Amino acid sequence: MNTEYFIARRMLKGNNQGLAELSRPIVRIATLAVMLGITVMIVAIAIVTGFQKEIRDKVISFGSHIQINNYDFNTSYEPTPITTDQKFLPELRKTPGIQSVHAYASKAGIIKTDTEIQGVVMKGVGTDFDWAYFSKKLTEGDVLTLSDSSRSNDILISRSLATKLGLHVGEKVNTFFIEDPTHSRSRNFLIKGIYETGLEEFDNLYVFCDIQQIRKLNDWAPDQAAGFEVLIDNYKDIDRMGTVVNDMVGYQYLAQTIKELYPQLFDWLNLQDMNVVVILVLMSIVVVLNMTTAILILILERTSMIGILKSMGASNWQIRNIFLYNAGHIISRGMLWGNLTGIGLCLLQQYFGIIPLDQSSYYLSQVPINLQLSHLLIMNAAAFVVIVAVMILPTYLVAHVSPVRALRFS
Repeated sequence: MNTEYFIARRMLKGNNQGLAELSRPIVRIATLAVMLGITVMIVAIAIVTGFQKEIRDKVISFGSHIQINNYDFNTSYEPTPITTDQKFLPELRKTPGIQSVHAYASKAGIIKTDTEIQGVVMKGVGTDFDWAYFSKKLTEGDVLTLSDSSRSNDILISRSLATKLGLHVGEKVNTFFIEDPTHSRSRNFLIKGIYETGLEEFDNLYVFCDIQQIRKLNDWAPDQAAGFEVLIDNYKDIDRMGTVVNDMVGYQYLAQTIKELYPQLFDWLNLQDMNVVVILVLMSIVVVLNMTTAILILILERTSMIGILKSMGASNWQIRNIFLYNAGHIISRGMLWGNLTGIGLCLLQQYFGIIPLDQSSYYLSQVPINLQLSHLLIMNAAAFVVIVAVMILPTYLVAHVSPVRALRFS
């Protein structure tokens, strides 16, 4: 039998019945502090990582994880075309970690109605484009149904564009394309669907259409495109996969990750990690201070017990273990209730969207939640180890308790 553990259990038996009048509320406060600290940590991590993931997914939906283009890509929405029959494509599609590769094309245009005019970028995609994300973001209509054998006149526009121009699903829209200062082309498109991602900078810019329309407007051959978009299995591997793809395409073309295409946006997202660090540190300090207070009061109230144990031959380390067991018990109970509360609040927000957001300011209509088991396990393990390790310091007070004085004044 572990004697120290047995004594610690007797001290905290039942509903803290083994505690003295003063230490009982202190232990409850310490347990509550641990619970609140863990709850705040879980909610903070879930919200910040959820925000990062939602914004990241929005940007990736417009530009994929990695783009392969000519070197003049950054200077124009109408770059020099490249052939879709590239030697590196078969090997690239078979590379582990690559989810899909598809060709795309783009062309700047102007949508004109009877009362409004709006500049846009027509993004042409083919039958191999993944519509999974935009299917979830549709507010009206449907995504495009494309064919390799015929050219579709359907387009997919954003709700913000549709609102500005007064357009609806099923309506025809006239779009102009400037060829040179004296010449332009026009095309009539049919609105097949309306989407809304909440990322206004992109929603106000992109209109999706059949890639064959862009080829026709640019006088390109059927096997030409602006470039390729590459989707990978895991965003965490984007830097490594970017290097792999760049090595495979060689020096003729430029492979850039979405982080390199929009560095300011992703730097801003990375800054959100600092918010989590600050919250974790502050909550850890609060928990440690409350736990330290609780352990010190327990030691002071058990001075006579410490003296008796020392007189019976117990070592300082054995007596310290008693109070460390007490600390572990308080922390474990607080962490259990903290996890239940934190996960419960996150699930409520995730499924019911209790807390809304101003989409024009935050790009999201409600507070996002990203609950991952790995995050929970790492956070709980780290919190438990750190708090218990810090609790070793106040237990050194045991070494300064004299058995003679403790028994004399007991």
